[in-house]
Amino acid sequence: MTTTKLIDLSQEIFQGMPVLPIHQQTVIFPNKTHEMTKRKIGFEFATNSLLINEHGPTHSDAIYEYDPDGPTIDEMDLGSFYGPAICLDLTSISPDEFITKRDVKEALKRSEQTIEEGDIVLLHTGHYERSYGTDDWFNRHAGLNYQAAKWLAELGVKNIGIDAPSIDHPEDKKFSGHLACREYQITNTENLCNLAEIVNKRFLYIGLPLKIRNGTGSPIRAVALLIES
Repeated sequence: MTTTKLIDLSQEIFQGMPVLPIHQQTVIFPNKTHEMTKRKIGFEFATNSLLINEHGPTHSDAIYEYDPDGPTIDEMDLGSFYGPAICLDLTSISPDEFITKRDVKEALKRSEQTIEEGDIVLLHTGHYERSYGTDDWFNRHAGLNYQAAKWLAELGVKNIGIDAPSIDHPEDKKFSGHLACREYQITNTENLCNLAEIVNKRFLYIGLPLKIRNGTGSPIRAVALLIES
């Protein structure tokens, strides 16, 4: 007999949520209240309006974001955002350090998992639990160096996720993780959370983007489906 468990890996979306200063900040305001629609059409409906950046909350990047010749989010294969996945424990890496190829390989060995072609790999750094909502959230977190990101891409990983605002280290002016994603035409997913619940496990990952015409990325509702025998 098998059982399934669904783990929510998505940050809450709310006005005042942490968003990179270079991006549009999240704004949520009432569009229609119950009282307004009751008077107008005779039944209570309430709706809100959202002003939000594609890369504000938990989101995936379109390849177009970092490659002007790449596909936009609506043009990308949905398979990039869905499929078998593993989560590696990198919480031992200081937020002041880069995640190296050696770090990733050692984390993989400790996990007793393997990376197969077409896998999605999530990196649990502990940054969300440690720093979400603080001054360190954007400025002090671990990120992949080029060789680590390139190694994952060469293994056939189609989506690299992390529990931080970026797969790049804040001091990395070469944006090495995104550079590797551009070279290998793969996506990455940022601002994940709750990765401690799936670390060192294999699961089904689902993080489908909105079908935004010409989108550079999209907010997603990322989940992990654990199947236990």
